[in-house]
Amino acid sequence: MRLEALARAAIADALKRLAPSASREDIPLERPEKLEFGDISSRIAFTLAKELKRPPQAIAQDLAAAVSHPAFEKAVAAGGFLNLHVRPEALREILREILSEGESYGDWSLGGGKPLQVEFVSSNPTGPLTVGHGRQAALGDALANLFSALGWEVTREYYLNDEGRQIELLARSLWARYRQALGEEVPIPEGGYHGDYLVPIGEELAREWGDKYPEWTPAAAEAFRRVAVERMMGMIHEDLAAIGVSFDVWSREGDLHRRGLVWEVFEALREKGAVYEKDGAYWMKSTAYGLSRDPVLIRSDGTPTYLMVDIAYHVDKYRRGFVKVIDVQGADHVEEQQQVKLALRILGYPEEFLDYCVHQFVTLKGREGIEKMSTRAGRFLRLKDLVDELGRDVVRYFMVRRRPGAHLVFDLELAKKTSMENPVYYVQYAHTRIASIFREAEKIGEPVTRDALRMTDLSPLEDPDELALIKELDRFPDVVRKAAESYGPHLLCEYLEELAGIFHPYYNRVRVLGQGEATPARLALLLALKTVLAKGLSLLGVSAPEVM
Repeated sequence: MRLEALARAAIADALKRLAPSASREDIPLERPEKLEFGDISSRIAFTLAKELKRPPQAIAQDLAAAVSHPAFEKAVAAGGFLNLHVRPEALREILREILSEGESYGDWSLGGGKPLQVEFVSSNPTGPLTVGHGRQAALGDALANLFSALGWEVTREYYLNDEGRQIELLARSLWARYRQALGEEVPIPEGGYHGDYLVPIGEELAREWGDKYPEWTPAAAEAFRRVAVERMMGMIHEDLAAIGVSFDVWSREGDLHRRGLVWEVFEALREKGAVYEKDGAYWMKSTAYGLSRDPVLIRSDGTPTYLMVDIAYHVDKYRRGFVKVIDVQGADHVEEQQQVKLALRILGYPEEFLDYCVHQFVTLKGREGIEKMSTRAGRFLRLKDLVDELGRDVVRYFMVRRRPGAHLVFDLELAKKTSMENPVYYVQYAHTRIASIFREAEKIGEPVTRDALRMTDLSPLEDPDELALIKELDRFPDVVRKAAESYGPHLLCEYLEELAGIFHPYYNRVRVLGQGEATPARLALLLALKTVLAKGLSLLGVSAPEVM
């Protein structure tokens, strides 16, 4: 049983004996930052004060006197808080349970195997993926891993917007590069794509097609659209492979149109009285439901807007059987997110079906300062190039290390460092150091398998650093759950760095194990630590190397 479960059991038992009418299961717990306040603290006395008509400190004192659970050596009331101090024996039993669970430690069954979709990246095929897309790729993939650990059946999906004005601008920009390769001064269209990534494709088409398309005609538009999307998708696949992200499903906007779903959903909204006509266009009555403006669903020329297609896309997700959908999107989409959720609510879909993980943007910080990027203007660093320079592990870890809602300044100079100043190496070195200890242990014939170590005598583990490591390992499942449910993989990064921070000083003392009665117990602790480090890194999509 884990530490918080033991604390809840102890407090609940004391509460039943002191005030049966006030018994409850929702006992608030927290981990004090200072050891003097115990290993687990509860503010239960504050929540009971009004009901019992007594001061919190008096209630906490009575509870402290009543706690008699064998896992705790003492309970102390301080300022209304109930502080519990755990016995070393209880911590050692927690360690034994961690060893028994092995690689499944940290997993939950909360999802019950129900289908959950994480949609992320979903960049229009108008260019390769950039550093900015890299944050979304790493974030979405980590969230998918975390929700899998919570017991959901997770599907990763990429929504491909292969229709509309942006694709037309891309095709026309490629045509301009093609004509330029033939020696003609044709400008990039207004709002088009200036990136050099279109130049070699234009030159290749000039060699292959010659002067086949001297004018921008419907035939030229179709030919250049097809080639442009095909080539951009090839580059996107290269970028995703570089960062180690793959998708289970690729959805295309064109499929929604061909199936008639966009117009079907529009008619459903109109039947609900949520649509009105103005200036030849059709608008959703969003202000009537408290939003700041009414958006256009169908333009005056009869074409659906991006919002209308997005609403239909989410109806499609629900019909495919997903119980929950998480869209990872940039902060520039917040207004549209509100409109989509409103439309789904009007149509009668569950409020909890759709949620968004909203992230801020990425800028690069190098020796020349901070650089902002723009795919349209051709100023960007391709994701694949960044991974080639720094390595997949570094890029993925840096992309999720900061809270999604905070702006990310990607520090290139720090990312290039291969010392423990680099946070990902700081965590990975902890794993490799333990691996080196195990290699030495094997040489001197010490037990190193999980089956052997989980049965070993753990009583020699009495050092404060050893007990602190067990308490930190005990937190891991809760960190996994919170990181998933708050859409915050950065919490897992913080945890792993704290865990490594406790381990590294301990390693400097025990790196040479020797042969003695404490050695098997220490190996058991190190195996549990190695398992949690590897599991935590894998949830972030980062490797846990045996040698560095």
